[in-house]
Amino acid sequence: MAARIRLKQLPGLHAIARLEAGEGIPDWADGPGFVSISRTDDELSIACLQERVPAAVRQDNDWVAFKFEGPFAFGETGIVLSVIRPLSENALGIFVVSIFDGDHLLVKASDEAAAIRLLGEAGHTVLTLWRRHSLWRNA
Repeated sequence: MAARIRLKQLPGLHAIARLEAGEGIPDWADGPGFVSISRTDDELSIACLQERVPAAVRQDNDWVAFKFEGPFAFGETGIVLSVIRPLSENALGIFVVSIFDGDHLLVKASDEAAAIRLLGEAGHTVLTLWRRHSLWRNA
């Protein structure tokens, strides 16, 4: 049986920025809210609130973030798969970031309603933010 996950939508729109591998971590990357910084031999990738990313930086905007409500044990399997499967089977693009205590899912804002519906149909609980009223509701 697939895992049943509780996800909580995070406020704001997010961007995924790409810098050159040798660049330092810029001051704008740090701040409140969800931030992920990853470096490889090929690039420095930063996901954060899009309002912080300077216009001159290469970026992909308009992502909505959801936090998996954990924590989950490192040996626990199928957590991420249970969430991304209904989205990928319905051709929704995703960006997933794992941290020590859990995971974060980002979907394009244009796919937000479909993602929430598909996740609910898959048995997950999604707490969404009504942007206009700043209230939480169970989708």
